Amino acid sequence: MMTIVPIPSDSYKLGFIGAGKMAESIARGVIKSGLLPASQIRTAHLGYDRRTAFESFGVKVLDHNSQVVEDSDVVILSVKPQVVEGVVLQLRSLLSEKQLLVSVVAGVKLKDLQEWAGHSRFIRVMPNTPAAVGNAASVISLGAGATKDDGELISKLFGAIGKVWTADEKLFDAITGLSGSGPAYIYLAIEALADGGVAAGLPRDLALGLASQTVLGAASMAVNTGKHPGQLKDDVASPGGTTIAGIHELEKAGFRGILMNAVVAASNRSRELSNN
Repeated sequence: MMTIVPIPSDSYKLGFIGAGKMAESIARGVIKSGLLPASQIRTAHLGYDRRTAFESFGVKVLDHNSQVVEDSDVVILSVKPQVVEGVVLQLRSLLSEKQLLVSVVAGVKLKDLQEWAGHSRFIRVMPNTPAAVGNAASVISLGAGATKDDGELISKLFGAIGKVWTADEKLFDAITGLSGSGPAYIYLAIEALADGGVAAGLPRDLALGLASQTVLGAASMAVNTGKHPGQLKDDVASPGGTTIAGIHELEKAGFRGILMNAVVAASNRSRELSNN
């Protein structure tokens, strides 16, 4: 069996197969953190808009995925689940166990990725789009051929753009439903809060600013105080006050159940993709 060659932690070249929003978010976050300069990151795309998006923050954009593979030590697959098999099979002859392969593709299992690629030096990661502002929630799971050093390298990479957890791959569908899709639920909540402010008489800009900062502040409290969110909620809700009146309306509408159902629905869809 081939000896695994360690990836140099400070000078490796990072390539993205797929130049969509997730790849852009990760690349922007990594550069913003200072972990890697833009000169060490590359992707490929022929479309003007996607090329311009990456070139605007210094990333080299090539014409073909094969060029990215040939010029990268760490290759991140960031394509749609429906096309990932074909993409990996097309690149298989170029892939080497000297390279570390990483997948951020929702619903696609390591065993399939490893079979298509022809080797098992693979790590699966479920990040989310707040990577672009350094606040991603990412979970990693190592493939059979990935080393401890590989895991530490990818933990450091994704740790530069947020917080990282390690979990068994069997949990990834649920993780996708919660943290992978979760930002979209929160954006809906921010928009709804702002609309409520407008309905109550606030100017749109003020309402949106207050809604966004309120969500940010509440999340920071949940992360940093160590208190259960139920306790934090109780700290705001005075007897007979304004907050408990609002909470009463949310409970009547099934607010918590709706969010729970959204997570479960997204998890089930991830499971469907992984079984197709």
